[in-house]
Amino acid sequence: MNASLLNLTGKRAIVTGASRGIGAATARLLAQAGANVIVAYHNQSTAADRVVAECTAMGVKSFPHKADLSTQEGNESLFEVAQDKLGGVDIYVGNSGVWPSTPVPVGQLDNQRWRSTMSLNLDGVFFGCREAARQLAPGGRIVIVSSTAGQRGEAGHADYAATKGAVIAFVKSLAVELAPRDITVNSVAPGWVDTEAVTRPFAGEGRARIEAAIPLGRVASPEDIAGPIAFLCSALARHVTGEILNVNGGSVLCG
Repeated sequence: MNASLLNLTGKRAIVTGASRGIGAATARLLAQAGANVIVAYHNQSTAADRVVAECTAMGVKSFPHKADLSTQEGNESLFEVAQDKLGGVDIYVGNSGVWPSTPVPVGQLDNQRWRSTMSLNLDGVFFGCREAARQLAPGGRIVIVSSTAGQRGEAGHADYAATKGAVIAFVKSLAVELAPRDITVNSVAPGWVDTEAVTRPFAGEGRARIEAAIPLGRVASPEDIAGPIAFLCSALARHVTGEILNVNGGSVLCG
């Protein structure tokens, strides 16, 4: 992707879950387009520092920030550091989340797993978007990463699918609410993406079976998801809000 078509020079961005995978690819692409970036992470400090170094090498400001984004306090601290280091926020990309890789039928799904999935995937989105809604000025952009699981469901992963379906409804609601302030709110819904989270289902012949079910015949790279996110953050998408942009190789077609 030619980042010159996505001019974000001087914009101030927060990207969560940015130490690896989709978040890291998004942070790098936003930096390439000229945005200053806060790289939010939970545990992977070395990886986060590497992403920050890659962003600053592109001539922008970038800073890491460790926070538990399943909590109100963690999200508040994230926006505080953005205010302190960058002077505010123009772009909020909510990408942090968890996909428990072991499938569990609902009848066997324990309370702890349900609550932990809800905490980060749904509570965290609410806390982050609430801060963004309070702080973003007109022209601001909010992009939340959801999933095809939130559109069609996912057997054995009802907890995950429920959070992503809720995120999709939340995005649509927030889009209408913030539109009068000229703040757009959108979501990118990936299908399978080649990240550390899918090591287990990709094992053995798993990846070949998955790719056979994708019309384009391949699993997305993190960069394949970062591109649409960056588009939604740019002026090119200034009249797009409340959209769920599917990036799944044709595996789930939602009209």
